[in-house]
Order: sequence, then structure tokens, then C-alpha cells
Amino acid sequence: MDYFFIITILIALSAFFGYINVRFLKFPNSIGLMVITILFTLAIFALSYFDTRLLDAEKFIISQINFKSVLLDIMLSFLLFAGALHTNFEQLKIHRWPVLVFSTLGVLVSTFLVGTTMFFILKWLGLDINYIYCLLFGALISPTDPIAVLGILKKAGVPKKLETKIVGESLFNDGIGVVVFLTLFQIASFGNQNIEVSDVLKLFGQEVIGGIALGLFLGWVTYRLLKSIDDYDIEVIITLATVMVGTAIAQKLHLSAPLAMVAAGLFVGNDTVRVNAMSGTTETYVDKFWELIDILLNTILFVLIGMEMLVLVYEGNYIIAGLLAIPVILICRYASLMMPINFFKKKLDFVPYTNLIMTWGGLRGGISIALALGLTQEMHRDLFLVITYIVVVFSIIVQGLTVGTLVERLEKLPHKYL
Repeated sequence: MDYFFIITILIALSAFFGYINVRFLKFPNSIGLMVITILFTLAIFALSYFDTRLLDAEKFIISQINFKSVLLDIMLSFLLFAGALHTNFEQLKIHRWPVLVFSTLGVLVSTFLVGTTMFFILKWLGLDINYIYCLLFGALISPTDPIAVLGILKKAGVPKKLETKIVGESLFNDGIGVVVFLTLFQIASFGNQNIEVSDVLKLFGQEVIGGIALGLFLGWVTYRLLKSIDDYDIEVIITLATVMVGTAIAQKLHLSAPLAMVAAGLFVGNDTVRVNAMSGTTETYVDKFWELIDILLNTILFVLIGMEMLVLVYEGNYIIAGLLAIPVILICRYASLMMPINFFKKKLDFVPYTNLIMTWGGLRGGISIALALGLTQEMHRDLFLVITYIVVVFSIIVQGLTVGTLVERLEKLPHKYL
């Protein structure tokens, strides 16, 4: 079975499931697609008691796809560029400091809180897991997923000022989270060998600062190229080349490709750049092209997330740990946001109940699953993959479907900022 045939099957399933969702369920696309795919996979499981051919075919398709590589090395750059391109840059600039603190300090604090709490919970369940591996789980589950957040918040009715904070945080903390995960992964891989603090800081600085610098440079080059011509076909292709070339350079130089693409997308999507570099026709075509890329890749991604349940190892303790992890992660996220929100609310006009909405609206998605798939067996990959999958499914389906209702109910309560 070649890759063209596998892609054809994925797109056909995405189109079919998407049609069912729009026609009957009417959920946000990311939620509907994952729900239908999970139900489809469960139906195939049930059918396998009589005939295993469909189950074998689905397992074979999943076995041919390296989900971690496909998402982190290919899809993520396109999705983040598209998301950043359509982010309100002026609003993001106003809220740049809280967004920066949420996406850095918030991720680090959450990583430590989640990792420490899960270490004791797993011990209580009789699972003796090294602390560093629990921290690895904390790192992969702490970042909110911009792919899930961007799609769902559009329909949730979240106030624009708060939406900017949540979207901005998710765009940046994704890249930061990946860097924190990779740093801890290296430490865990070295085992008992001495790790210099300078090495950790060098890796972190190279990935983060280098990635953002590369993205700003690519954004500037793209701006100059767009400004020098007026041909919407070629200008669309230039933006596509920016993402592909930028991702290749970042991977070659060991820089953060996600952060590079966020920086490039924000630069090119800035209103000043749009006015000076793009005609009205070009702007329309660029926006529509990247909206289509965004929708197509999102559709395929959430179908893949639904199908990934085939690779899970179902053990009782693993499932209990996953269910216990849900409230732990929500509480830890709330705690990690509390200090920055209390600090900035006096200087910026924060929406009432900001922390509660950001906690419930901070969805986890495919990035967490991709990172969990990158763990080794020594790092208890099967355990943390099950926990991650349970958290992601709850996050996207339950939190995603109810965040709009939560916002509506909170608007009727006395105003607070926690």
C-alpha cells in the first residue's frame, strides 16, 4: 500500500466524516471529526469479532504513518503559520507580556506541578515511575494545542480580548513546550551522567531564540518579495515556500520550527505588512489559500487522532491514571496561570473570570499525543500514551463542547477576575 493510497483513504474518510458532522451532528469540525472517528473505530472493533479484515486494514494504515514525524516535522509548521497569519497582531501586541509569561513561566510551572503530582498518584496506583519521566509527561501535556484551540474558540463566543490571550498563548507555548520536552528528554536519555546547566540553557536558548529570529528573518524576506511584485499566484506560492524552506532550515540548524513559523506568520499577517506588500486581490487569495490548508490539515489530523486509539495498551491502572490526570492537569493549569493573571490584571483590562475560562479553554490535542509517541519504552511510553490520549479526548470533546456554555454562564455572574 503506497503513500498516495493511504493519503487518499485519509482524505476520503475526512470528507465523509466531515459531511456527517456538518449534516447531522453540527459540532465544531475538530470535535465532530474526532467523535465520529472514535465511534467508527469502536464499530470496527465490534465488527472484528465476526470479521477482522476492516480492523486489520485500519491497523495497517496507522502502522504506516509515523504520527509524531508527520505532525511535528510537517503538518505543524503549516498549521501554525496559518493560525499566526490570521491572528490579530495589534491585539496580540497589546497583550504581549501576559502572553509571553503564560507561554513560558506558565508552561514551566505547569510541567513541574503536573509531573510532581502524577509521580505520587502513580506510586499510589502501584506504578513505580522515575520522577524525570513524570516531568516528561508534565512537559508534553502542559502546552495548550493551537490547532484545537483556534478551531473551537471561533464558535465558543469567547470575548475577543480573552481569545487573543488564549490563542497567543497557545501559538507560543506549543513551541516552548516542545523545547522543554526535548530538553528533559535529553536529560532522561543521559541517565546518571552529569548534565551541565550551561548545556541545558544553550539548547533552550538555541531552540527558542534561534527559532524566533529565523522566523522574523523569513517574515522580512517574504515581505520584501511580496512588496516587489504584484502577482497573486506567485505571491501565494512565496508564502508556501516560506513555510517549507523555513521548516527545512530550522530542522537542519536544530532551531524550533514551530516558533519560527509563528514568528513568520505574525510578521506576514501584520496589518502594516499587508497594506504595504499585498494588493486587495493578493490578500484575499493568500488568506483563502491558508484557510484551506488549515481546514484540510486539521481535518486529517483529528481523524488520525481518533484512529490512534488502535495503538494504545489497555490496562486498568493506565486508564485509572488517565482519568485521575484530568482534574490534576486542570488544577495545575489554573494554579500556573494565577500569579501572572493577578500581576497583569491591574495593568491590562482583563475579562472577568479570565483564569477559569483560560483553564477550561486551554485544550490539549495532537501535539501532546505526538510527543507521547516519541517516548521510549524505558520511559513508560505505553502508560503515558494512554494517559495522554484520555486527557486529549476529554479536553477536545468535553471542554471543547462546553467552553461556550461556560462563557455564557459566567457573563451572568458578578464580575471577578480569577
